[in-house]
Amino acid sequence: MGQEQVQVIGFSTAPAEAVWAVARDFCCLWHPALATMSAERDAQGHLIRAFTIKGEAKTYRERLTWFSDSDMTLAYTHVEGIEGAERYDARLGVAPSQQGGSVITMSANMTARTTRINEMAAGTKAVFEEAVAALAAVAETKGMAAPLPPLPAGIVSQRQLIDDLPRLAIEVTAAKPGPLCLFLHGIGGSRLNWQRQLATIGHLTQAAALDLRGYGDSGLGAQESTVDDYCDDILRVAEVLGADKLILVGLSYGSWIATSFAMRYPEKLAGLVLSGGCTGMSEAGASEREAFRVSREIPLNAGQVPADFAPSVVNVIAGPHASAAVREELFTSMAAIPAATYRDALLCFTNPRERFDFSRLDMPVLMMTGAYDRLAPPAEIRSVAERIFDAAKNPDLRFEVIAGVGHVCNVEGAEVFTRHLHDFVARFVP
Repeated sequence: MGQEQVQVIGFSTAPAEAVWAVARDFCCLWHPALATMSAERDAQGHLIRAFTIKGEAKTYRERLTWFSDSDMTLAYTHVEGIEGAERYDARLGVAPSQQGGSVITMSANMTARTTRINEMAAGTKAVFEEAVAALAAVAETKGMAAPLPPLPAGIVSQRQLIDDLPRLAIEVTAAKPGPLCLFLHGIGGSRLNWQRQLATIGHLTQAAALDLRGYGDSGLGAQESTVDDYCDDILRVAEVLGADKLILVGLSYGSWIATSFAMRYPEKLAGLVLSGGCTGMSEAGASEREAFRVSREIPLNAGQVPADFAPSVVNVIAGPHASAAVREELFTSMAAIPAATYRDALLCFTNPRERFDFSRLDMPVLMMTGAYDRLAPPAEIRSVAERIFDAAKNPDLRFEVIAGVGHVCNVEGAEVFTRHLHDFVARFVP
């Protein structure tokens, strides 16, 4: 077998956003060599483009593996059509140029039998050169993308109690066909932080937001909570609502719990959404975990409750442009947490059961974080996203940075967060 790498770099006088507005449509017929194009979904919901080339009867198929509007990048892999290809992975990226306009980069790594690899590399280079030129030309004449239509909203949710030990409270929308979209809040939140998302996602499928143990209207267990307990609670909610498949959506602490659930029950997940974090403290050493816990227990040991130090927490998690209304919502969530619940969550968070094996994440994954997130900064979450992408057997990952907001990006950047989430969930509904 032979291996080759091809890279083509081109330039456009159009701004990067205009070029990306064309390139981001994975199933658009903009390449001049294409005769037909159609979008398909496989059994796992992966997006596949099926196309023919002018002068050929053969159908080619490529599967989208990575997508990021904020980074203006996408990647795909060959599924069918390239003769002799053992592996063919390609990537497209658009970036602003320092001289004005934009830089377009296309690259591919390929493996094929030795007698075929040089021909494949040469053909790829020609296709990419034509693609870069076509992208630049289309973007320069088409201009910027049209504004997006407003998202649907207005779906009403209601509180439902699951009376068992401990009692669980959920905010839930009406039942619909499709997977249950279940939201898990952060260590300083509650189910009420997800009202905006429930009002939109409830149009697509049934959605529910869970109060974690001891939060809101949920009871605290008799024993110290573990991540296994939280996973059991997710299973309880799914059983009560009759859900065979889940889309788990986590924020911060909730993302760590969601990933922990995915490690244990990957077959139960249609999709996984991780925002404001992912690994939690699963990759931290014992001394780092202990220092984290001790520093946050100091005010509790001095007799304070979360309401007392909520203002300082808000100063850390809110972005520099957060409105007074957003800061008030974050304060209210934090101030409502009982001291016992906060201590319980700290103990659970700083005693992870495992280091995550990302190869188990064989479901589509959406990762988001705020541009001003100090606890889960974009560079860190992008790195984790790339690790998941590299480890996955069939990667299907979307990564987005939400501009202008801090840690609780579902509240502070609700419109953009919900739009990305809506696009993701729409893949899994009838």
